[in-house]
Amino acid sequence: MKTDKLNSGLQAIDTRSLVDKVEMNLIEFFSSKELQPGDSIPKELELAEIMGVSRTVIRESLTRLKTMGLIESKKHKGAVIKSPDLSSILQKSMIPTILDEGTLKDIFEMRLVIEVGMADLVVTRATDEDIEELFSIVKNETDLTENTLFDVDYEILFHSRLYEITGNQTLKGFQRMLLPVFSYVYTSGLINKKIADKKYVSHKELVEVLRLRDADKFRTAMRQHLENHFKRLLALENEPKN
Repeated sequence: MKTDKLNSGLQAIDTRSLVDKVEMNLIEFFSSKELQPGDSIPKELELAEIMGVSRTVIRESLTRLKTMGLIESKKHKGAVIKSPDLSSILQKSMIPTILDEGTLKDIFEMRLVIEVGMADLVVTRATDEDIEELFSIVKNETDLTENTLFDVDYEILFHSRLYEITGNQTLKGFQRMLLPVFSYVYTSGLINKKIADKKYVSHKELVEVLRLRDADKFRTAMRQHLENHFKRLLALENEPKN
């Protein structure tokens, strides 16, 4: 009890570096002032005086914010607020060979969920020319057995085109970000697991469903198309750990 009374007056020590603290304070400042893309921020010297730190600390904090895509330098204006490109920021750290297996699996799962979920955009925005282009990509695709992985070239070309069809720039950015991970997971054998026999929807069958212009049917077909990947990820998850 006595020890509890002594400890009650203690607070956790903030172990963040000064640059970390300044960085967070700057972000909170931008938010509180409701600054918009293109708005100028105070000069380094002003920030140093206001925050009571050296210009070196301010400069390093601003460099971090530039790397994050939150600010940029403009001629005759200095540093201004920038609308960050989220996919580009993440892409800088998306190096498959240094990501652990759990992270690769999570990212690949995210890709599968996105592609099932974007059915409405694809059906709504695909032109007749888009559909014919999709068919031309996979018209020579061989028939698949239940346990065969889809050919990686068809996968990349076909699914990349689906992202383009959505017309959503953020989705397209995420696809570019995910592509190296997708290719690595696919070609490294990470999901090359034998699974229970089941018939899957092929790329050519997906095109035929898309011709019907029914988002619900296309979403269901996409989920069935990707079922082999989902089941392989589940098999990977259930593997005994060394």
